[in-house]
Amino acid sequence: MQEFLLVIHRDLTSANPAPSPEQMKAALKPYQDWVAGIAAQDRLVAPPKRWDVDGRVIRHDKKKEQVLSGPYAEGKESIGGLILIKAKDYDDAVEVAKGCPIIQYGAIVEVRMAVPVV
Repeated sequence: MQEFLLVIHRDLTSANPAPSPEQMKAALKPYQDWVAGIAAQDRLVAPPKRWDVDGRVIRHDKKKEQVLSGPYAEGKESIGGLILIKAKDYDDAVEVAKGCPIIQYGAIVEVRMAVPVV
């Protein structure tokens, strides 16, 4: 089994965020059940964390370091959650990610395989 990071992106900052606060409330129990199911299969490496809406972006632009407020310099989507799981391969990890109930309300789940640092 390999480790995969599931990154849940959602709109946290616009006037009409998707998922809405009401949709997030409705998705809470199904989300908890989804995570519990992953854990019950002994595939949960690191439990999900909730992330602050605020953040900082650090980048170099024209040889000058910039520190910008917000989750991203541009765009409305931010990281809403991170989960580290075990899966056989990308296809298996994607199948797990497809079960995320927040997707139906407009969230996006990104799947990344953990690669050892050399």
